[in-house]
Amino acid sequence: MQKKILSIFIDESGDFGDYDFHSPYYYVAMVFHDQSDDILQEIKALDEHIRASGFKYPVFHAGPLIRREQVYKFEDMEKRRSLFKSLLHFTRRIPIRYICPKINKAECHDEMQLLLKLTKAISDELKNHYEYLNSYDLQIIYYDYGQSELTKIILSVFGSLFSNIEMRKVSPADYRLFQVADLLCTMELTKDKAERNAFSNSELEFFHSPRDFRKNLYKYIEKKKL
Repeated sequence: MQKKILSIFIDESGDFGDYDFHSPYYYVAMVFHDQSDDILQEIKALDEHIRASGFKYPVFHAGPLIRREQVYKFEDMEKRRSLFKSLLHFTRRIPIRYICPKINKAECHDEMQLLLKLTKAISDELKNHYEYLNSYDLQIIYYDYGQSELTKIILSVFGSLFSNIEMRKVSPADYRLFQVADLLCTMELTKDKAERNAFSNSELEFFHSPRDFRKNLYKYIEKKKL
């Protein structure tokens, strides 16, 4: 019998530094994809759309795209929105599920408490979906090892809950699903800012209003939650 294998793509938003009221939460998006579900045609269609749009950069970074930073600083609004929506619709179409544990850094008095709270948040979320996750013979975790603290937490929590895991270091350019994890981190962060009516000028320009963001974009992504 063929093994059931679950790919898990992980990305984070936040850091282990001091609390900042502009970005009070730390997010960890985890994208789950059953390897028996073929998404090659959807990936090809996305790649073709991006090439046809004239983008030279294969890696999608949602935050800089919204803020018109880094490789996107010379791109106009229409082009940036088109790229954003192309990955959003790709995410809607493909058979994935996700979770996004988060913690409020305001509740953490030091880095040690932050580590403990984040470990518990991730562990609790995985335990809530233990039956689904444990139905697979193998879980392969893809992460870019961007933050060593999070890398250790991932290894510790998954290793304590599941008997057969692998962890692979990846480059964001290599996997569209890793870029989906980046998108989902940004969507969850933006949703929380929308609820607090705390959009930046860049977010207001890009999404028009918190209501428009929730009504026209987030509600579709939310359906992918596990």
